[in-house]
Amino acid sequence: MSERSGSEQDFVVLDHGTGAKLSRELVERIAEALGDVYIGQMEDSALLDVGAGRIAVTTDSFVVTPLFFGSGDIGKVSVCGTVNDLAVSGARPLYLTLGLILEAGFPMKSLLRILASIRAAALEANVKIVAGDTKVVRQGEADQIFINTTGVGVLERSPLRAQAVRPGNKIIISGNIGNHSIHLLSVREGLGFERRVESDCAPLNGMIDMLLKSLPEGTISCMRDVTRGGLCAVLHEFARASGHTLQFHKERVPVTPEAVMAADMLGIELIHLANEGCLCLFVDEAHAEQVLGLLREHPYGRNAAIIGEVTATPEPRVYMVAPDGTRTMLEELYGAELPRLC
Repeated sequence: MSERSGSEQDFVVLDHGTGAKLSRELVERIAEALGDVYIGQMEDSALLDVGAGRIAVTTDSFVVTPLFFGSGDIGKVSVCGTVNDLAVSGARPLYLTLGLILEAGFPMKSLLRILASIRAAALEANVKIVAGDTKVVRQGEADQIFINTTGVGVLERSPLRAQAVRPGNKIIISGNIGNHSIHLLSVREGLGFERRVESDCAPLNGMIDMLLKSLPEGTISCMRDVTRGGLCAVLHEFARASGHTLQFHKERVPVTPEAVMAADMLGIELIHLANEGCLCLFVDEAHAEQVLGLLREHPYGRNAAIIGEVTATPEPRVYMVAPDGTRTMLEELYGAELPRLC
């Protein structure tokens, strides 16, 4: 690689987006940083052997404030978010594309740190990055860096769809809710909770594959990763899709005392907050305890809990049951409880 001036070496500059020499050098640095998780051949498209009759495809764009946090960064979130979206459909994630929109003046050191995080997350999830694109915009036209990823996975079993949720299903949460949002907000606003409330950002495909291989087909009706909108949004999504009522018991939802304290201080509800490493599963009642046991054996499912059930009703509803047995019908949140974090 040719020698670069200090400014070109240390910061992204507008000419990195021209498609000429500096663009090539930037792409080469990206490919070098991704190392063995990148298998693109610098062609206009990747040729992939998926080895399956059906594939699952998802795409997502990532904007995170702050870019870096205690247990990850925007790079880790971009891999985990896409991998998890594939895995909850029953697919085995194989490939990702990586699109980067960079603001001129973005430190090259920060970019390489994000790429190292992408590489580590891709290695853990056992996925390869097969294609990508990089665009550079003027200062003030973007918020430092935006990332877009598209994921491809193979379906080696029946897909998991929301319409399969049925009365009698138990609702299981794989881990503590709200930690990701509380952590990011604390880092951004200097609230002091970030050391005690860590983000749950993680690739969940290994845990999901373990579950599906260990259980008879049909045991898990469907599942969803609990991201933007939190647990409340996921429950409303499944109530609408299934046409049934979903009920959960507030005291059974796994939370950390520190997250509860932070949420109380801020006047927000944890059930509306984003997570990046938490599953909501709808499970056959007869196998619910078995599923719970399997989850708790995995590092990402240690705090799993059965929180509620699905019941047949004329209209889809979501109810929260208080410790004294009082039922409250939950409406979907209009807008957001917090300023945008991701």
